[in-house]
Amino acid sequence: MNRTKAKLVLDGITHAFTDGEKERTILDGLSLEVGEGELVAVTGPSGSGKSTFLSIAGALLSPDGGEVRIDGQPLSGMDAMRLAQLRLGKLGFIFQSANLIPYLKVEEQLLLVARLAGMPRAEAAARSRELLERLGLGGRRKAYPERLSGGEKQRAAIARAWMNGPEVILADEPTASLDAPRGADVMEMLRAEVKARSKAGVVVTHDERVLSFCDRVLVLDAGRLKPA
Repeated sequence: MNRTKAKLVLDGITHAFTDGEKERTILDGLSLEVGEGELVAVTGPSGSGKSTFLSIAGALLSPDGGEVRIDGQPLSGMDAMRLAQLRLGKLGFIFQSANLIPYLKVEEQLLLVARLAGMPRAEAAARSRELLERLGLGGRRKAYPERLSGGEKQRAAIARAWMNGPEVILADEPTASLDAPRGADVMEMLRAEVKARSKAGVVVTHDERVLSFCDRVLVLDAGRLKPA
């Protein structure tokens, strides 16, 4: 892959935890490039390090060694404030549970992340309306999360993840709590956004239904990513 086109690069990532008196290596020279318009699935058994991998890719955890680059920016040397701003502006997160704030309406979920990123109010209002309409939630803008179905909650989470125009989307088991039709809808939306807007996406999953929507499927094994 042409490195200049890579939106997400992990280069020789290592990470270990201390378990009692023993040091356990979780990631051992892991490398990955995800290019523009590419959606990649990462699978592997429980305990293989998928959560650690995703936390490092998402600038939530610093590796012991190696380098992470988001949209060409190396993360090493960034202080906490710069990392927080990068997460707000360059990364979008989608989780197994939609993690919507219970006391905010659907539209307010999106406007909150826009405000944190410093987006002008009028621009944020227009963008939130456009995203919610595109994802079939235009009529649910004023609904609280408790009034949404499981599929609607995940669509709201996708809209929130896209709100600030991130270059990279990181999804952790986004279909695990959904039935097959709703899971397919969520993956089709993710794929369509990544392709249409030349973004990059990584989906960590145990759900084999997800794999057909992805351009590549990788397995995390012995601390490294390998083709499935």
